[in-house]
Amino acid sequence: MRTRPTLLLLLAAVCLLASPSLWAETTNAIVWKAGRVDADVRSWDLQKLLEVVARKSGWQVFAEPGLQHTASARFKGFTPGDALRSLLGNLNFALVPQSNNVTRLFVFQTDIQAATTRILGRDAASEAERAKRVPNELIVRFKSKADAERWATLLGAKITGSIPELGAYRLEFTDADAADQARDQMAKSPDVLGVDYNYYVDPPSPANEMTSNMNRPLTLKPKPAGESGRVVVGLIDTAVQSMGADLDAFMLKQISVAGTAALDPNSPSHGTSMAETILRSLEAVTKGSSSTVILPVDVYGSGGSSTTWNVASGIVQAINNGANIINLSLGGTSDSAVLRDLITSVYKRGIPIYAAAGNEPVNTPFFPAAYPEVTAVTALAGPVTAGQQARIAPYANYGSFVDIAAPDANIIYYGTRQFYVRGTSAASAYTSGMAAGMYEMSRRSWTDINNYIRGNFGVPTTTKP
Repeated sequence: MRTRPTLLLLLAAVCLLASPSLWAETTNAIVWKAGRVDADVRSWDLQKLLEVVARKSGWQVFAEPGLQHTASARFKGFTPGDALRSLLGNLNFALVPQSNNVTRLFVFQTDIQAATTRILGRDAASEAERAKRVPNELIVRFKSKADAERWATLLGAKITGSIPELGAYRLEFTDADAADQARDQMAKSPDVLGVDYNYYVDPPSPANEMTSNMNRPLTLKPKPAGESGRVVVGLIDTAVQSMGADLDAFMLKQISVAGTAALDPNSPSHGTSMAETILRSLEAVTKGSSSTVILPVDVYGSGGSSTTWNVASGIVQAINNGANIINLSLGGTSDSAVLRDLITSVYKRGIPIYAAAGNEPVNTPFFPAAYPEVTAVTALAGPVTAGQQARIAPYANYGSFVDIAAPDANIIYYGTRQFYVRGTSAASAYTSGMAAGMYEMSRRSWTDINNYIRGNFGVPTTTKP
């Protein structure tokens, strides 16, 4: 009978070691807090291990070239020295403090002098990449809602949104490290179809007020749609304000996926500017009357920037409410797997997408314009007169992903005042209006319309400004 308490304690210890909740925060990861280290590492190669150590510890890490080692260890509360001994096995290491309060870690086989290869953890580039994403959120595609709920409970996360059409869920974690660890853990699960960060989308540029009278107000008139139905342009942007009774006739009821917007009543929002740009282009193509309408979808709300989650949600809402062409006068430099897959799906349904190429004079990708299914629109440098060669605007992206170049400016009438809007955003909106008008007038296929636009508005031969 005296052995029973011992047996119970032993069983309790076994249960604690086997309990997933005890190790949930360190599953297949390293946690470095307050001079103590927790780890649950399974078959990590040396490069990955040292990259994580460099990132978590803040040390400068150097390794002997050609070292081979596979780390597997599980522990809690170790000192850094004991943690390294457990993780590095038979490899030698030395921790050398520097006068600038930065510690250097050297990992080697026989001689510290052989540890010459720098292992980078969180360098400037990775810090910049982290700044592009919502720090404590992930977008995860699960096989089922039950899988999503089970994983959220296991990881201590909160489900803050879902897109049922994609099987996608937005998960919120306590901090960025918890999100990083959860991403690594879920990436290997058969329950998970895909996991990605939720990236920020750049804030839109404001319109600038003008004092000169450079353009007449819009006089576009609505007309009934024909038997083949009306064209609906999904405008994924900021909230759109009233543009007056005549132009409001072309606007469907606004949808918001980002909460209530707080707009300045004294100037047009970016969405308002893009809506009027679409309508002005539409007016030119249809000779003054059109049955095309705009479906505004606000993906910014009261925030200064949007996210790839909001943009994906906005596209889905636009499609579900009848949009048969999409305008994205927005973007960023982060490649979102969820947004990429969604756009591929939309393209396969025959719905054309036009997107701004970005307002920086670089040749690096700007998303979602850089996805091959999207027609990426850059900006022309002002009006081109006879005998002049068209050129890309000096501020505009000229990357190889760019498909066409379109006029970059428009005069916006807001109340009795005039505003000037310029950029690849306006060029994209202009192209969307042109495509909608051409489709309405000809009823050619969207493929034919898009091919015509790409053939006649291609990027100038001299691509760099």
